[in-house]
Amino acid sequence: MKRRLALAVTTAAALTALVGCGALDKAMDCVATAEAIATSVDKLQRAASNATNDPTQLNEALNEISTELGKLKDTTDNADLSKAVDDLTKGVESVRTAVEQGDATPDIKPVTDAAGEIGKVCTPG
Repeated sequence: MKRRLALAVTTAAALTALVGCGALDKAMDCVATAEAIATSVDKLQRAASNATNDPTQLNEALNEISTELGKLKDTTDNADLSKAVDDLTKGVESVRTAVEQGDATPDIKPVTDAAGEIGKVCTPG
């Protein structure tokens, strides 16, 4: 009986550790993705403030953000992160539409705001 109890306790501890590692891996992935998004948003800001406002540079930054967003979309059960991902997706599409319609100075504030929220959720404290 003591052996079974010890085995059950050991098994439970091992499973808890594995689940914890999965959560830690998810958290680290979130941090890395938030950092990559922040880098791409900086690139978008530079492209938007550039005197020539090259649509190629704007689209390149938007594509990078979209790629990183793809990593977060299906991997979260956090409501705050889901909302920030949705907001950033909408912001990227809004800027992309403005660029496609020839807007030389698209409003990127929705993108920067939502990216900031993702950063807050992924790197609390």
